[in-house]
Amino acid sequence: MNRVLMIGAGGVATVAAFKIVQNQDVFNELIIASRRKEKCDELVKAIHNKGYKANIKTAQVDADDVEQLKELFNKYRPELVINLALPYQDLTVMEACLACGCNYLDTANYEPKDEAHFEYSWQWAYKERFEQAGLTAILGCGFDPGVSQAFTAYAAKHHFDEIHYLDIVDCNAGNHHKAFATNFNPEINIREITQKGLYYEDGRWIETEPLAIHRDITYPNIGPRDSYLMHHEELESLVKNYPSIKRARFWMTFGQQYLTYLDCIQNLGMSRIDEIDYEAKLADGSGKTAKVKIVPLQFLKAILPNPQELGENYDGETSIGCRISGIKNEREQTYYIYNNCKHQDAYNETGMQGVSYTTGVPAMVGAMMFFKGLWRKPGVWNVEDFDPDPFLEELNQQGLPWHDEIGGDLEL
Repeated sequence: MNRVLMIGAGGVATVAAFKIVQNQDVFNELIIASRRKEKCDELVKAIHNKGYKANIKTAQVDADDVEQLKELFNKYRPELVINLALPYQDLTVMEACLACGCNYLDTANYEPKDEAHFEYSWQWAYKERFEQAGLTAILGCGFDPGVSQAFTAYAAKHHFDEIHYLDIVDCNAGNHHKAFATNFNPEINIREITQKGLYYEDGRWIETEPLAIHRDITYPNIGPRDSYLMHHEELESLVKNYPSIKRARFWMTFGQQYLTYLDCIQNLGMSRIDEIDYEAKLADGSGKTAKVKIVPLQFLKAILPNPQELGENYDGETSIGCRISGIKNEREQTYYIYNNCKHQDAYNETGMQGVSYTTGVPAMVGAMMFFKGLWRKPGVWNVEDFDPDPFLEELNQQGLPWHDEIGGDLEL
């Protein structure tokens, strides 16, 4: 039985669940678990309301608690766990998978809750344990990370003898008609964007101030957009796996209104991730107060628009791809491979906006590659460690068709 257990019931999980039930020839059984079981039940109802017939089980679990996870995994015995919870919880889920003999897939690498910092070292440290257990762990199988690495692997396999320069470019040209909102979990999103930039050049990592380097980049069907250099986790693995790379960078677009709000949030201290004391009135109406500890960014998350509810009025599209230059047959060559995704198309199919769609679809396709035996080998692996061809071929069939250009102006 190709039984999959998915942890999470947010926007990405919603898309992944829809795509799983669309492919029941591969996925025989689905269990959805989250901290709040009612969210899982709402997701199942949304799937059934779209006319899909599938027997989906739901469960409650605290993904911070290894013992709860072990109890859940032992009850359902999934062959694969798709972890779409928060990046803070990657290691607890991996521990539970090892204890229960489950394979593992996620879409974002681990970061500690008390530090806005992410890198693969924590998860790569599990490689030998997964090898010894005969289990597969697939890291970062969303779009970026994920498809961006498959794009790079495809370019290396078919179009280059050596990759020298890699720029991953991510544009969201959509409009959700909100004053300020994030396209995925606000806490994770703001932590990521307010970190210092980081890129690789000539054998060393170079750090920049947050969003300090930016330039116009022209995106297909969209046009020029101001794009900002950021740190992104897939650069770490791509530089390791393709040692011919001389420079690797990641760029993302932001509108001026978004950046103005973000600047205010930081200046007001609302992006802080440390605890502060707050004296709050008790809810019993007595007028008494009690001191509580709150994390400003977590409080901000509670009052910002829910990314799951942005889709209905979201128009425009995303464009994400890799701009690569290097050597083929002793000649210099440029190559651009990308996908554009329309927010309304994503909403019409799954009820979610395009950013959730571009992450949830690759997660399902990566799981499909595992169950087909194409991406299955003991250890801890990044997406580029596997054959990109069947993965990218399946993306074309599952709602994320890609395009490529040889010999064009990369602008970067």
